Amino acid sequence: MDRAKKDSRKEIITGREALMRALKAEGVKTIFGYPGGSIMPVYDSLYEYTRGEKKAFNHVLVRHEQGAVHAAQGLARVSGEVGVAIVTSGPGATNTLTGVADAMLDSTPIVVIAGQVGIGALGTDAFQEVDLVGVAQPISKWSYQIRHAQDVAWAVSRAFYIARTGRPGPVVLDFPKNAQEHTCEWDGPKHVDFVRSYVPYPIPSDDAIKQAAQLINEAQRPLALVGQGVELGNAHTELLELIEKADIPVGRTLLGLSALPSRHPLNMGMLGMHGQYSLNMKTQEADVIIAIGMRFSDRVTGLPSNYAPQAKIIHIDIDKAEINKCIKADIPVIGNCKTILPAITRLLNKNDHTAWKNSFASYFEQELKLVIEPSIHPDKGPLLMGEVVNAVAEATKGDAILVTDVGQNQMLSARYFHFNQKRSIVTSGGLGTMGFGLPAAIGATFGAPERTVCMFCGDGGFQMNIQELGTIMEQQAPVKIILLNNNYLGNVRQWQDMFWGGRKSFTPMLNPQYELIAKAYGIPYELVIDRKDLSAKVAKMLTTDGPFILECAIKEDADVMPMTAPGKSVNEMMLTFDYQNE
Repeated sequence: MDRAKKDSRKEIITGREALMRALKAEGVKTIFGYPGGSIMPVYDSLYEYTRGEKKAFNHVLVRHEQGAVHAAQGLARVSGEVGVAIVTSGPGATNTLTGVADAMLDSTPIVVIAGQVGIGALGTDAFQEVDLVGVAQPISKWSYQIRHAQDVAWAVSRAFYIARTGRPGPVVLDFPKNAQEHTCEWDGPKHVDFVRSYVPYPIPSDDAIKQAAQLINEAQRPLALVGQGVELGNAHTELLELIEKADIPVGRTLLGLSALPSRHPLNMGMLGMHGQYSLNMKTQEADVIIAIGMRFSDRVTGLPSNYAPQAKIIHIDIDKAEINKCIKADIPVIGNCKTILPAITRLLNKNDHTAWKNSFASYFEQELKLVIEPSIHPDKGPLLMGEVVNAVAEATKGDAILVTDVGQNQMLSARYFHFNQKRSIVTSGGLGTMGFGLPAAIGATFGAPERTVCMFCGDGGFQMNIQELGTIMEQQAPVKIILLNNNYLGNVRQWQDMFWGGRKSFTPMLNPQYELIAKAYGIPYELVIDRKDLSAKVAKMLTTDGPFILECAIKEDADVMPMTAPGKSVNEMMLTFDYQNE
């Protein structure tokens, strides 16, 4: 009887109210979203939670659901928190799937909550019905349909736990309309910290750690390859301690660029197809490679069968699925790099690899003379992407967050931007999503409001989600947009010129007048054509409060070099390309 009396005093709330309380309990502050029919009950509750005494969230109305997910990604990448997007069913939900797939490949923790038709209408091809759980399963860590109001708190807690732990990633919650409206007894927020068969933090093998340390101690030409796993594991200090004790030169992946300060003496630059020439060449000479939180992407390895033929491979990763997937590991060490790196470091001898490090110099000097200096300090001809990136990098002194779209703008900004702080690059690596940059930059301004956010994009990617200028206008999100306009789909044009006989099949672009678009959205704008005006206009952009669009008229047919051609080994990297002999 006493128990019955106690139960009768429990608060009765709706599923949509339970969602609000569960999100608040997870520490959510910002939600990116777009309302619609099947999510309308949730938005009715959200109204109260964005104002007055109940205020807990800042809701950002995007202009397209894809923008909501990319914005959530941007927030997550710079803050380390879980990004949240709320959308409606059917097309609203399917519009998020590009972002979900992008987050899966780039290990970004987000939770997407989508409305759904009522349970009774499922399977009837009801208006705006889509099997979201089925569609999302292959591209998410977990997708789940919340069918009952009493399951909301548990599902949300489990979603956040799965999204943020282990190798982070996206979770999709499908929320039928009746579960939003039905009531349940509120027991308070749930705390999920265990899921059967899910082992987010595998315990590394002591033998593997000892073997790795021994191999590093014996190495004459060691090379560390650092990926985003260091950022996700917050292992920046632990990385520094290892590489400095063992005196190991470092290459960074695209997503791992800010895992190590750009000007650290052991930093040898960026890996990959358009990375540093010296790194590609010296990879083939290394006798030990320590891969830390990276997945040996094809863009890093080139021809896998001829990758690092002299090296023993130590692969440190939290995800067992990455071990031996692309490159065979001699010593796999599975677990969180934050615990593995210090365990290895304790067993390392203090070392000096000066001769090995100095051997990078001759290759670097070639690249400096043939590629870098002509790219960032040209003395004639049209404006180049590299010099624009360099001008912004020098003006921000390595303290800004770099957000990129995809293509030539991405590769050149990654090559020439500078990073002093962790979590300072937001880019679409695995999926290569054009249109990612603009909404991701909006999210970054909410995830790190105290920092300057510089977003580089091409004219192609900018127009793919150009509607998010409306979100910037409404929020006054202080995104500094550097539009590198060459009137082409530049990266595709480069490949057409190099490998397809120069046939520019549908890559030239007829562009709008961006100045008028900026004016329509009330965003300050400047155009740079002559390089003598570049520094002053970059300074104006950075000192103007709020958003800014700096359009730069770039040489139309400039290429991103150096380059490892598809199907080639990394030591076949080209510093220049002779079109006449190809």
